[in-house]
Amino acid sequence: MGSYIATSVQEREEMLASVGVGSLDELFADIPSEVRKKGKWDLPPGRSEMEVLAYMERLASQNQVFRSVFRGAGAYDHYIPQIVKSVVSKEEFLTTYTPYQAEVSQGVLQSIFEYQTMICRLTGMDASNASVYDGASAAAEAAAMCRDRKRNQVLVSATAHPDTIRTIRTYCFGNGMEFLLVPEKDGMTDIEFAAAYSNAQTACLYVQQPNYYGLIEDAGTLGAAVHQAGGKYIMGINPIAAAILKTPRECGADIAVGDGQPLGMPLGYGGPYLGFMACTADLTRKLPGRIAGETVDAKGRRGYVLTLQAREQHIRREKASSNICSNQALCAMTMAVYMAAMGAEGMAQAASLCASKAAYLRNGLKEAGFLPVYGSRPFFHEFVTTSPIPAGEVEKQLEKVGILGGLPLAEDRILWCCTEKNSREDMDELTGLLKKMTERGGGL
Repeated sequence: MGSYIATSVQEREEMLASVGVGSLDELFADIPSEVRKKGKWDLPPGRSEMEVLAYMERLASQNQVFRSVFRGAGAYDHYIPQIVKSVVSKEEFLTTYTPYQAEVSQGVLQSIFEYQTMICRLTGMDASNASVYDGASAAAEAAAMCRDRKRNQVLVSATAHPDTIRTIRTYCFGNGMEFLLVPEKDGMTDIEFAAAYSNAQTACLYVQQPNYYGLIEDAGTLGAAVHQAGGKYIMGINPIAAAILKTPRECGADIAVGDGQPLGMPLGYGGPYLGFMACTADLTRKLPGRIAGETVDAKGRRGYVLTLQAREQHIRREKASSNICSNQALCAMTMAVYMAAMGAEGMAQAASLCASKAAYLRNGLKEAGFLPVYGSRPFFHEFVTTSPIPAGEVEKQLEKVGILGGLPLAEDRILWCCTEKNSREDMDELTGLLKKMTERGGGL
């Protein structure tokens, strides 16, 4: 309803009246005033292409590009084979949009179908959709899938990513579902609490594997606890870790979700990313968004179509469990190309390197006085240590030498991460710098 839309004052008043509000301020009343723009926009005059490019280059030069990254917490700096960008940058892939007309969208539909197939193989599930917006929305959509007339309670592990927890909580508020946070116990999901509070009203339990602290959860036992009460089990997974850990299906999960960023997508200031979703056969018709299927035409030739599209999110939105109608097609293509290029062995090797390098780094940090918080508990490629120096100061000092350190969780806690890109030299340099800071009680 901004002024750039060609609507008259009368038309705006009619639209406001139709939704039951008297003014634009009343329409946006739910948006906190401190984040709303006050006054008029002070926009500069238009510029030429050359001027805009020069301006953007000057802005970009202010960014700090870290030569070494030891931070994860949901977005990971993995190596991306050059063929991935080469393929997905092709014009026929880069410019495609929604494949509404199947007869002229066979290439895009096939790419979605191949992506879905790979996600099913990675998770052990029977069906996958064409993706949703990100990992947090995938988790929240999965919780909405599990709701029925008698089951309205959603259990979420406190060891999941904070952003995912907040997103599920928001969805539950909007859907009128009860949200219950399962507390952590020594960095892990409290299994006794989850079992005790799983009951006839429990729709599902969401657990992240590995969890936010990098630890490997007892996923099978947690799944059994919620199944005992008749609820569904949702596992949020790291797709790289999934190459060497038990699949969600093997852990008893009904739905597997996660963020596809580790599979071929650069960090890119938080996006665009992709949320993947897969489930067992009996939940297929509850998957949100679109699903591409393989079929044959009248002459017996293989073809691809969109299936299960005539659903509530299109035709009865007020009764829909989900209103997601789109997907991250280019990101899904990126994931598919990455997985095809790496293969099962390549992905398993990348995962093994992540785990072994993280173990090496943790030992080095221990010698520098940064002690593991969760002792001998198994972990993948992230772990939490104490910090003998204020965590914010550690972050600031490392940035000065081009290193993005771990994520400060508290004044004396840091969440570190290793991927296959971190060399022994990088890790030895980091631990040497931290040892020097510890000895000096501060800066480098």
